Amino acid sequence: MKHLLLLALLSILTAPNIASAQPPKRITTSEYVAKFKDEAIEDMLKTGVPASITLAQGILESDAGNSNLAREANNHFGIKCHKEWSGETYIMDDDEKDECFRKYPSVLDSYDDHGMFLRTRPRYSALFDLEITDYKGWAHGLKKAGYATNPKYAELLIKIIEENDLHQYDQGGKRIPLTEGANPTNNNTSNQNQKNETIQEPRHNKSEKADSKPKKGTTSNGIPFLRANKGDTWYSIAVDNDMRLWQVLKYNDAEKNDLLKEGEIVYLKPKRGKPENEFHMVKQGESLRDIAQEHCIKLDYLVKLNGLENNIRVEAGQQIRLRR
Repeated sequence: MKHLLLLALLSILTAPNIASAQPPKRITTSEYVAKFKDEAIEDMLKTGVPASITLAQGILESDAGNSNLAREANNHFGIKCHKEWSGETYIMDDDEKDECFRKYPSVLDSYDDHGMFLRTRPRYSALFDLEITDYKGWAHGLKKAGYATNPKYAELLIKIIEENDLHQYDQGGKRIPLTEGANPTNNNTSNQNQKNETIQEPRHNKSEKADSKPKKGTTSNGIPFLRANKGDTWYSIAVDNDMRLWQVLKYNDAEKNDLLKEGEIVYLKPKRGKPENEFHMVKQGESLRDIAQEHCIKLDYLVKLNGLENNIRVEAGQQIRLRR
């Protein structure tokens, strides 16, 4: 009897350990893309590496985030330590026994370092002469430059991109040629200020003027805004102003697929306008959102104030109430 009680007690005590030993739930490829596509797009705008390439490499190198290197070191691209690395390390067998890999505080640090790793290595410099949408050229270029030893590396990347429609995330990106004097930097993620300065530098072509970034202003109510330049996107505005994409979209009643027009007002804080005029006369081609942007009013407020539907078309000459 005592023997049976002892066995029962041991089974109870060891049950939690058995449960905790279960392997973590695998992440699917579609879940991986949904989770990290915005980060890949943001890095594309910072460094000029196509988002499709970044995502495909992350999926391939980390088994869609399920590898031990990804789970234990947040390293999604298999980047090894190299002599300039002074951050944390992770040791595991790869091409050779006990190789040194970079260990990151977060997955996003891994994404940032991946973009700058390619950006600052001379052997990858030719890739930045390719169009941002040329994912096949990038895939073959990475293999040619020696990124991976697998002879099928380029074909594997292309297959992942096409099977998951990753090339759609390259739309709106710009080819960013390497600037003169772009040298490899110390990639220790603890030196975040130095890293951010390095990432932000190659934003414009050398032929562009230094003052080509949109100039900021403020409304009479103190809301900061800027007017979009030709070629700007919601992503690039967010990156240039240290904001998240969702913030820029929310503050401007926009969707991420909405086209950002040259000269369009982009608010950098929530709108809370107090229009002097009580009414607005609709001009040819104007939408409710255009009117909301012009007067720094939230679109849903304008819709409710006028008893309209959000997607209703307004006509030229129609009178729209701006305040109660």
